[in-house]
Amino acid sequence: MKINNTSININNLNQTVTLYGWVNKIRNLGGLIFIDLRDRSGIIQLVVHPESDMYLKATSLRSEYVIKITGTVCKREKANPNLKTGEIEVEVNDLEILNKSAELPFDLNNTTALEDTRLKYRYLDLRREKLKNNLITRHKIVSSVRQYLNSKEFIEVETPILCKSTPEGARDYLVPSRVNKNNFYALPQSPQIYKQLLMASGIEKYYQIAKCFRDEDLRADRQPEFTQIDLEMSFTNEEEIMAMTEGLLQKVFKDVKNIDIKLPIERMTYNKAIDLYGSDKPDTRFEMLINDITEVFEKSDFEVFKNIISDGGVVNAIVVKNSSDKYSRKDIDKLTEFVKIYGAKMLSFLKYNEEFTGSIAKFVTPQIKEKLIENLKLENNDLVLVLADTKKIVKTALGALRIKIANDLNLIEKNKFNLLWVTDFPMFEYSEEENRYIACHHPFTQPKDINNLEDKENALSKAYDIVLNGYEAGGGSIRIHNPKDQEKVLEALGFTKESAQKQFGFLLEALTFGAPPCGGLALGLERLTMILCETDNIRDVIAFPKTTSASCLMTGAPGEVSDKQLEELHLKLN
Repeated sequence: MKINNTSININNLNQTVTLYGWVNKIRNLGGLIFIDLRDRSGIIQLVVHPESDMYLKATSLRSEYVIKITGTVCKREKANPNLKTGEIEVEVNDLEILNKSAELPFDLNNTTALEDTRLKYRYLDLRREKLKNNLITRHKIVSSVRQYLNSKEFIEVETPILCKSTPEGARDYLVPSRVNKNNFYALPQSPQIYKQLLMASGIEKYYQIAKCFRDEDLRADRQPEFTQIDLEMSFTNEEEIMAMTEGLLQKVFKDVKNIDIKLPIERMTYNKAIDLYGSDKPDTRFEMLINDITEVFEKSDFEVFKNIISDGGVVNAIVVKNSSDKYSRKDIDKLTEFVKIYGAKMLSFLKYNEEFTGSIAKFVTPQIKEKLIENLKLENNDLVLVLADTKKIVKTALGALRIKIANDLNLIEKNKFNLLWVTDFPMFEYSEEENRYIACHHPFTQPKDINNLEDKENALSKAYDIVLNGYEAGGGSIRIHNPKDQEKVLEALGFTKESAQKQFGFLLEALTFGAPPCGGLALGLERLTMILCETDNIRDVIAFPKTTSASCLMTGAPGEVSDKQLEELHLKLN
């Protein structure tokens, strides 16, 4: 059996060992040849003396050659405190080259290669310490999750990958069926329906490390295929699910980061999160809250603000403390361009130093000045950034702006992990693309009031998200278990009885056979791993990720298929 490099230490002096690995680095120092041998566990130093029979072979070694050596463990003249094996080295008695390496496309020890290059040669990139450790962290998270849920009497059940297409949300990935002509499977966006059916089956407590697929626009924290830590419970409520999730996260943080999470985790309603942070996944590691100053400017002489307010809009502001001297007019112009991404038309600003200066200072009367100082708790050298528009645009733009400024000014404390429950989500949200109300979470979410579905703008649901450092780490809800209630919700979403039966008939039928009350939650494994590894790129925690164009640079997927394959699937291409 192979011995790990880092299992050897000062207690093994004078012992003969056989080691395998890659040549991480080789140095010829006036006759003595030093080789850093790397395996998954780490690095150990080998030494070859000029008089050794292996000396000539050692001079032929290059980076990433795969070798096997047998040698004697010796004490190093000068210890290296940066290595686990820094007190010892192995004097090589026998050396075998198991495989040679071509010239590398980038330096594994000190790479400045572009991400596309590293993705093309991902098997090389994964040899680097950082990415290897990320995969180990991911493994530790999954191991910790399984230990916790197994101890709570959950059963791990796999659900199908080839499913029925039930489009409601992101686009499905479709798989044509060869056997059933002109029919398609869909890859699951989540195991949502199946886990509800498992509850109807009497499983009571289910979990799965589940593969999910969504054909959606990608960004740094999204992938077309991803993994959920999925769980569901029968005869439960929101409090029990939150408590179970908190215990799970407490164990994961302790096992993986040796961090003690204080329970219970803070809670915040969806409406409060939007009002104060402009986001349903607020980053609470820093303040800079959004302030509503609509009333302050309601009777001002500034026609732009007055017209926006009279049309039902709002005036909101964020205060960048002790920073007015850090922002020139040119800097403010850049921030203006930034908020335009989110639909805002202009960004006004005020700098406070006993008096106000800035783009709207001439509209600040003594009365407005007094109210601004009091409402915003202003101090000298504070910068006030103001947006006036519809509530949705203002909140979204200022929410994004506070994050940008916090990053620009390094206001976010590193190595800090803030968890937050966001509760009382809307039941519905309006889709501009579809020109109708759609489910905010999914169509099987229990409403707070089943008899208040007509007021779609204000109807609330029994849904909740767990937020970590401004990312949605997971989300869930109490499910509808009454078939009549489920029909009402589908009707409110615009489904006819026929379309509901066609799309969800098997679930609606299952609910008629004594389905229990149930609820659950899914944590995003990659997103959780990404945050615990302190990277902002989800590709850093996936062994073989896709690019933002959903392609694999290493294998060339997606790719063309042969005419014969298309013929077997009864397909023709345009």
